[in-house]
Amino acid sequence: MRKARVGDAERIRELINYWGKRDEMLLRPLSEIYDFLRDFAVWEENGRVLGTAALHVDWRDLAELRSLAVDPGEQGRGIGSALVGTCLAEARELGIARVFALTYRPGYFARFGFGECSKDELPRKVWNDCIRCPKFPECDETALIVELDASNRAQEASR
Repeated sequence: MRKARVGDAERIRELINYWGKRDEMLLRPLSEIYDFLRDFAVWEENGRVLGTAALHVDWRDLAELRSLAVDPGEQGRGIGSALVGTCLAEARELGIARVFALTYRPGYFARFGFGECSKDELPRKVWNDCIRCPKFPECDETALIVELDASNRAQEASR
């Protein structure tokens, strides 16, 4: 597990767009991957990126876990879980109180403490990102949010 590098951008897009073409997530252009490259973590084995996820800070108390994608041949090995854990740990380290996700697989995120919320609770997301989405305003993803324990955030930040 590591932070993404410039050389990972095309592979990150490939993973995301594999699932995007199957309507499991939104397609992302390469320019957007580069714009948000510092948000991404990757799982790499033997020089090949097998999974990716991004933590994007939306506001002082809110971040989004997005673009979670694992190579289809590598699923079931815990790579996605490790990526989610890394993003949540980073959010705690940054002192972020809540992390949300928009997903077609709410059951997966429930394992990490995420619960359903109204998209109305995410106004910055809606007006910054969703407004440009081809599915807006008829979004069919489920909004989920997890409250991060304040004491854990303080402990992580002090390390």
